[in-house]
This record gives sequence, structure tokens and C-alpha cells, in this order.
Amino acid sequence: MPHWIDTPAALDAHLQRRPTRIGLDTEFVRERTFWPQLALVQIALDDDVLLVDPLAPGMTDALRPWLLDTSITKVMHSASEDLVAFKVACDALPSPLFDTQIAAAIAGIASGIGYQKLVERITGVALPKGETRSDWLRRPLSESQLHYAADDVRYLFAVHDALLAGLDATGRRSWVEEDCARFVDNAAHDEGERWPHLSMRSAQFLDADAQRRLVRLLRWREAQARASDKPRSWILDNELAVALARTPPEDRGALLRLFDTQPKAPRKLADAVWQALATPLDDEASMPEARAATDGDKAQVKRLQDAVSARSAELGLPDGVLASRRYLEALQESGQWPAALSGWRHRELAPVLTPILDRAGLAPAAATG
Repeated sequence: MPHWIDTPAALDAHLQRRPTRIGLDTEFVRERTFWPQLALVQIALDDDVLLVDPLAPGMTDALRPWLLDTSITKVMHSASEDLVAFKVACDALPSPLFDTQIAAAIAGIASGIGYQKLVERITGVALPKGETRSDWLRRPLSESQLHYAADDVRYLFAVHDALLAGLDATGRRSWVEEDCARFVDNAAHDEGERWPHLSMRSAQFLDADAQRRLVRLLRWREAQARASDKPRSWILDNELAVALARTPPEDRGALLRLFDTQPKAPRKLADAVWQALATPLDDEASMPEARAATDGDKAQVKRLQDAVSARSAELGLPDGVLASRRYLEALQESGQWPAALSGWRHRELAPVLTPILDRAGLAPAAATG
């Protein structure tokens, strides 16, 4: 049976065992907030599973030493949102991290594989999925919730051991360590996208001035969502942001009249919206314009994809692990290696991609970060 931990003293007592690794997972709620609300922390410790109640007084402070102790490897699966939850609740990130989803991809098993499928593939155990949509903030948790939560870390050590054996056999443990360290560093320095309009297809149909106005609104929305802990769409939805950027109101009164016709318009934030819309950003002169890919762009990216696929096959890596289409498009567009393609990926990709880029008149420098 898992141990329910609801006092800092009980958690501290377990830390005295000085483990060299722990299995780690969280349950959180993120339906009505920008930041995930940490609702439960699961810790696998030797043969025990601890279910830690982060809602108990002082518990997030008690968790911090576990997360920051660099002598303890934190074994997690698909940790991206868990990292955000820990950062917000505990003001700490788990390091060093071993993400079993990242490791499974680099080990050649599968890209983006889920925890249940990975556990079944390695251990033969089929885990239930019945509590996926549970209310993890309620207390007390049901027996079904407790067992489901415990299973999320119970098999992490078996998976960890199997993956390490495969990685060491191919000399790729350092690849996983590099990716996981970058993963944690990205979470530590996440301030939102600098050019959020580039991921919006509708931005392609705006002229340069309108795109600059859209960036102003999207950056303001991001800051407002983070500060108020509300979902972005609750602050300003994409459709209205694009409409305001395309045809800006003449004055604040016109903005309010427009908002009166929009049920989702943030009327209480009208002054802030007006100021954001009308105030140029310090760096907007360097804004890259969103544009539809030409046939030539698509052909170039296809050549890059084919080269990546060929190299992936040689290395025994699943598609998408070496480089996603998104990063190849960024490389083709700017001629600069994205940070995500630095390190071991750059070493593997530069020999096959650089000749293609050279023929296209691009000579990218190595990525940093």
C-alpha cells in the first residue's frame, strides 16, 4: 500500500534514507487557471510509494530539498507540465532529471510514447486508465485514485533500468542527459514565445503593421494571463486579437463599442487592451513576418526532412526525434540552427543538412544553448 504523507515531518523522515534516485510524478488541475495547480505528488522510494499532499501546510517547502538535491536522480515520464507545476508551487525544479519518454525515443523504442504503453512494453504490466480525469484537488482521495496515482511511479525504476541498459549499449546515455538538462533549463527560463504570431495561421493574412499590432496584443495577453493566473483565451481570444490587429479602433470609445458586440470581449480590460494595441514594442522592428510557405520553401523543407529521415534510419531513431518539421522550417527560414538542434543533434545533422542549406544559399552557424 502507498503511504499517505500529509506532514512535512513525515516527508523529511523518508529523505533521511538518502536515496540515489526517486520516481516522481504529479497530479494537477489546469482547467480554469494559467498555471497548473499542484494537487498530488507521487514519489517512488526503494520499494515504497509516497503519496504527498501538497495542499497540506508547509508541504511545498518540504518538497523543495528533494527537488534541488543534485545527488538524487529524478526519474519522470513526460515531465513538461510537471516541471511547471513544481516551479510554481515549490519554487524549484527537479534536477538532475531522467525523462523516460525522452529516453525511450533516443533508445529507439518510440517517439512520444505514453507511460502505460512503455510500462507494458518493458514490464508486461497493463495499467488501468480509469482515473485520468479525476478531481485531484478533492479530499479525501478515493482508493481508486490512490492506487492509480501510485501506479504512475511504481514501475519507473524498472523502466529506468531497462532504458539505461539500452542507452549504455549504444553509448547514448549522454544524449538523454543533455536533452533532459535542456528541458529543465527551458522550464526555468520560460517567459513565453518572443514572436507568438508565428504559430497563428491567421497572422499570415495580415500586413506587416497589423502583425506588429498582433504581437503587441499577444505579448500583453501572455503577461496578463500569467499575472492573473487565467487561461489566455479568458483574457483575449485569438479571433478578437486578430480582428483588432487587422482593423484597429480609432479611439478607446470605438474599442468599447466593438467590445459591446463581442460576448467574450474583456470589457474591464479595455484600457489595457487599448494601451497595448497603441504602444510600439522596443524590438518590433526586428519582428519576422508570418507568411505562407511558397512551393520553393516546401520543397526545401522536404529535402531537409528526407535527409533527417535517412540519418534517423541509420541511427535507429524514430521519426521526429532528430528534428521535427517545426525546427527544420525555422532552420530553413532563418539559416540559424535552433537551440533545440544543438549539441548531439547538431553533431549528427550538420554533416547531412549543411550541404543542402549551402546549395540553397544558407550557411547556418552552430546552435547555442
